[in-house]
Amino acid sequence: MATHDALADLLAHCALHDRRAFESLYQQASPILYGLLLKLTRDRELAADVLQEGFVRIWQRSGDYRPALGQPLTWMGTIVRRLAIDRLRRSDQRRRGELDDDGWAMVADEGLSPEAQLHAEHGDAALARCLEMLDPEPRRAVFLAYYEGLTHDAIAENLNRPLGTVKAWVRRSLHRLKTCLGET
Repeated sequence: MATHDALADLLAHCALHDRRAFESLYQQASPILYGLLLKLTRDRELAADVLQEGFVRIWQRSGDYRPALGQPLTWMGTIVRRLAIDRLRRSDQRRRGELDDDGWAMVADEGLSPEAQLHAEHGDAALARCLEMLDPEPRRAVFLAYYEGLTHDAIAENLNRPLGTVKAWVRRSLHRLKTCLGET
């Protein structure tokens, strides 16, 4: 696997429309992103489709990547994860009437989220250590935002807290995580 700096460099070259850099970026990042999508969608065909759509977006938005704001793989993972969630929500709307309560109970997954599994598999102990340093409610708000894909409004409703409080928790928690991980 390429280093974070190498992936950031490839993204910079992609912003300049360097097709070879894009090919190299795809070869290096697609296995990890496909694994993430496969865990999220549980459907090989859908994961492959979303991966392709995601790389089109990565190519189009490569100039938006800012190394100071996060790791390249995290940035790309966010793009494909959001596409997958959108696609799953659309298909969920169509199938919602097809499952009864027992069917939904069988579909529910109480395990780790795809990102949490990805971090666990790659030994991201530093992130886990830094997350443990956060207070429980702000940590839960961060998990709901970044691992479950919930909006601030949905998090506030889920935690039964004011919207401003949730926004402040997430903002402060992200700052603390960056400081703890040495990314500031």
